[in-house]
Amino acid sequence: MSAIVTRLEDAIGRVLLAAVVVLVFTGALSRFVGHPIIWSVDMAQAAFVWLCFFGALKAMRRKAHIGVDYFVAKLPFAARRAIEILLSLLALAFLATMGWFGIQLTLLNTARIFGDSGISYAWVTAAVPAGCLALALILLAQLVRALRSGGLVYSPEPRAGAPEGEHAPSVRTAGEL
Repeated sequence: MSAIVTRLEDAIGRVLLAAVVVLVFTGALSRFVGHPIIWSVDMAQAAFVWLCFFGALKAMRRKAHIGVDYFVAKLPFAARRAIEILLSLLALAFLATMGWFGIQLTLLNTARIFGDSGISYAWVTAAVPAGCLALALILLAQLVRALRSGGLVYSPEPRAGAPEGEHAPSVRTAGEL
């Protein structure tokens, strides 16, 4: 099931990215020829908001969010694990708060029309609670997995047979992401 959801998220992200590119290009081209398509910019902005959350989901699954762990990486594994668990709980609280306020914002914007597109602005703001919920579910699953396995929540797992404190490389190239 998780592999299917991951592939679906990737597919939606690719479609959204393609939509943003096509809409921006079409809007620029139509302005150049003197017949602007006003709604294309609005639709590109809406697609971009949703695309940001799908990108965040992919990064969360791959443990690829940017983090500054210079000092934490030098700590013993148990201390590092405790810090990651604490940070996960704080992140879950933050996501819950943002999701709650995102729901309120979405409900406030149901009657508001998004630019010249003719759609409700709630479709744009709904990305916040939906994205926060999805991120929280992924983070919660990673936290539970880390608690059960004795592993880490955000960081790459230590290499097998590596001495205490030596971990797998945390820097990834763009091709690995």
